[in-house]
Amino acid sequence: MTDRLPHEKGFHVSWDQLHRDARALAWRLQGEAPEDGWRAIVAITRGGMAPAMIIARELDVRAVDTISVKSYDHQTQSEAVILKSPDMDLMGDGDGVLIIDDLVDTGRTLELVRDLLPAAHVATIYAKPKGRALVHTFITEVSQDTWIFFPWDMALQYVEPYRGA
Repeated sequence: MTDRLPHEKGFHVSWDQLHRDARALAWRLQGEAPEDGWRAIVAITRGGMAPAMIIARELDVRAVDTISVKSYDHQTQSEAVILKSPDMDLMGDGDGVLIIDDLVDTGRTLELVRDLLPAAHVATIYAKPKGRALVHTFITEVSQDTWIFFPWDMALQYVEPYRGA
């Protein structure tokens, strides 16, 4: 059987792994920074908030704002809509600004955000092939049909062993 539901080809990310990957992304972004450093970060909510917090700490960026874009209802992707914009007086066209998200999937969310901040540098931890061209810097590419389970979506629970208890 080759037909799978989105959650059946899963990639599980722990808090430790997310932290390591966000720090690795910060390390890469340090080398991409303008001469004066990054002047602000815009986290795409909700998934970009945890990576943005870690990256802001690592790169000593104090101006952090959010943009809220809704493009999923649970595991079903829908039309992307901006629910809340960042402080555009501070962000301008995005020059010297980092846009941070956990993942680029099809790129619909990033298309909206890049239209709003065309000069910003876009960085994600994970990238899928359909949206990869919209990202300047990322850490790990995953296949388009992989569903990523982030730690904020998961709860710890007992799991039966494969062979007898």
